[in-house]
Amino acid sequence: MNESKQTTLHELHEKMGAKFVEFAGYSMPVQYTDGVLKEHLHTRKYAGFFDVSHMGQMTVWPKSGLVQDLIESLEFLIPSDLTSMPINRQCYSMLTNKDGGILDDIIITNRGTHFHIVVNASQKYSDFDHLQKYASDKCNIDLDEEKSLVAIQGPYAQDVLSNIFPETSKLNFLDSFEISNENFSCLISRSGYTGEDGFEISIRNDDVVNFANELFKHKHLKPIGLGARDSLRLEAGLCLYGNDLTKEITPPEAALTWTIHKSRQNNTPSNKGFLGSDIILNQIKNGVKYIRVGLFPIGKAPMRQGSEIYQSKSGVKIGTVTSGGFSPTLNRPISMGRIDKAYSDLNSEILVKVRDKFLPAKITKLPFISHKYKKI
Repeated sequence: MNESKQTTLHELHEKMGAKFVEFAGYSMPVQYTDGVLKEHLHTRKYAGFFDVSHMGQMTVWPKSGLVQDLIESLEFLIPSDLTSMPINRQCYSMLTNKDGGILDDIIITNRGTHFHIVVNASQKYSDFDHLQKYASDKCNIDLDEEKSLVAIQGPYAQDVLSNIFPETSKLNFLDSFEISNENFSCLISRSGYTGEDGFEISIRNDDVVNFANELFKHKHLKPIGLGARDSLRLEAGLCLYGNDLTKEITPPEAALTWTIHKSRQNNTPSNKGFLGSDIILNQIKNGVKYIRVGLFPIGKAPMRQGSEIYQSKSGVKIGTVTSGGFSPTLNRPISMGRIDKAYSDLNSEILVKVRDKFLPAKITKLPFISHKYKKI
């Protein structure tokens, strides 16, 4: 049995009273002494610190030095318009396969001479192999394991980070800049996966412990584990790869058509398509069989991943719960599911099979709570 990897901040987590679980091959903090519920609510009210260093960070640059070679290689693999993306901006996107399925959801940043890509921990080595297979003829691809990745999320995130980097107050949502002072050099983006305002910081492993200790001097910052990270992203209606997204689910089926930029949805000579584009664009035009929806269980029992969904009148199976749990903000259970689009009307009542019982739920809009991203 392979021993779990540890992030550079593992010892700091131990000192803070973390309980650990194995996740994507890493020993990761699932909660601290306050527990998941309090950590969740603290992030929504103040600010939470997340160690997400298990995720993959890749740099892709053109062998020729020509940015156009870089863009053409990457636009074949993702449905984003990288040609029009300004330098120091990023977007949420995905790697697709030839059948239109999602290999991974990613954050990609235009750094001018190169692109920086953040990928999921469970997929980072297969993503790296995928990029090598399709892009290595024109691009160099580096999976950087000498850098950590941390996130600060919540209403006080700006206050926390401005103690070290005051200039981050100028960043808009999805802006990304390389910033340095006498102590630290970081790539900072105004982004995150909780629905709150916040920042993600890429920093050298050698510096991340000192950086974290500086951040924790702020009275409103607390460490947050994977448990609250999951409930925060679920409230925000954000997908988890392996649950809501898989290689068999296409972006339109995941209700992520908005990630396919308009310029990538046409057949002009400048748009050469991307892996699976024929299938995906056909779904955008003609509709999908299945779609991701939000679910409000009627009652207190949570409806979790794998629970079967049935049409309430006919008893016909129409889908499956992909993510579910308790919402501390709403003080009620919430879920997301993949269901037959014919039964996806808002407020429709459905039945979910939980421990051999059929419990009622209603289809609701996503996200469950409003996003609070910073737009200056």
